[in-house]
Amino acid sequence: MEATGTEEVDKLKTKFISAWNNMKYSWVLKTKTYFSRNTPVLLLGKCYHFKCEGNVEEFRKDFISRIWLTYREEFPPIEASSLTTDCGWGCTLRTGQMLLAQGLILHFLGRAWTWPDALNIENSDSESWTSHTVKKFTASFEASLSGERELKTPTISLKETVGRYSDDHEIRNEIYHRKIISWFGDSPSALFGLHQLIEYGKKSGKKAGDWYGPAVVAHILRKAVEEARHPDLQGITIYVAQDCTVYSSDVIDKQCASLASDNPDEKAVIILVPVRLGGERTNTDYLEFVKGILSLEYCVGIIGGKPKQSYYFAGFQDDSLIYMDPHYCQSFVDVSIKDFPLETFHCPSPKKMSFRKMDPSCTIGFYCRNVQDFKRASEEISKMLKISSKEKYPLFTFVNGHSRDYDFTSTTTNKEDLFSEDEKNRLKRFSTEEFVLL
Repeated sequence: MEATGTEEVDKLKTKFISAWNNMKYSWVLKTKTYFSRNTPVLLLGKCYHFKCEGNVEEFRKDFISRIWLTYREEFPPIEASSLTTDCGWGCTLRTGQMLLAQGLILHFLGRAWTWPDALNIENSDSESWTSHTVKKFTASFEASLSGERELKTPTISLKETVGRYSDDHEIRNEIYHRKIISWFGDSPSALFGLHQLIEYGKKSGKKAGDWYGPAVVAHILRKAVEEARHPDLQGITIYVAQDCTVYSSDVIDKQCASLASDNPDEKAVIILVPVRLGGERTNTDYLEFVKGILSLEYCVGIIGGKPKQSYYFAGFQDDSLIYMDPHYCQSFVDVSIKDFPLETFHCPSPKKMSFRKMDPSCTIGFYCRNVQDFKRASEEISKMLKISSKEKYPLFTFVNGHSRDYDFTSTTTNKEDLFSEDEKNRLKRFSTEEFVLL
């Protein structure tokens, strides 16, 4: 009886936290987001000028097509806990999921891909844009998300999608779009779902209900991809920079790991670089570098935020960052159902935040399809780092050779011990250095 009583208290506490969080989120939604017509908007390497006819709609479609992963409630309990929601503690895991999802979109669909139904999830009333600012997309859809009324858009199923498109390429894209989302489902079997990520987090001393920092999440994502046995995922890997250093030979070794097997193709790699953009506060000298990173088409975003809140940064205009917010608590969606609804996995409107409010702890991500792409990216980013560092040390560096050449402990691990002792110590250090996320 005592255990049952405790579970009931936990359920009530969960519902209260979810309701409170959504009330706060709804208030944020009601704050309009303004865009200038006079300066370009960058979104994961794509540039939009709102003075140009059609650019606003193109930007909207591009933004809505990104995969949005938020708090969820009423999902299957996380192992060794009674938690059925991540509301209040899982926001950095969610922003990490969004970054990985964008990497997978680049890998399977390419940067030019947009969801054909992206603009159908809102009731576009063609609100005119003012001469100096572009208001938030529509107040009506804003109300929809805040819970003031339900979406009237019918569920878009895979069957309907296949029926609409005769082009095999478009059908393939929609199948992968749905498949990628399913990998992030909130169930123990989902490869990159919350349940799995928490299991890998245990190896670094984290558990369900703890707060996760951007660096710890980077290592958790790496382990999740390494352990994924899905045949579609054998051609991609993740590399996490060690102490702000990317060792080029280690990256290339990862990309060429398949050369020793029957598969001669090089692997794509998502490179994650945990950095600090200053001490207590973000140093504004790094603003141009962050803009430069988000201007690259192979950028997969930034796991960051402001103190006590994690956001997925995907673009910028002027000195403001464009982000997706994971703090809206939505209901569990069973992605094992054949035609599960897609709408709640796409964000209808962007938010903006001054760069100066950004917490210095973050993880930068970019995707390289092959070794040639990695070499090109490392040269391009190295130039950006050199320009941005001025008289200071650069945020991170690319170094030729392997980490072992510089007397670092090898990070090679066996199947039973997912993190080496060196990695565990590094993760624990990150955990104490990073801000608490709510």
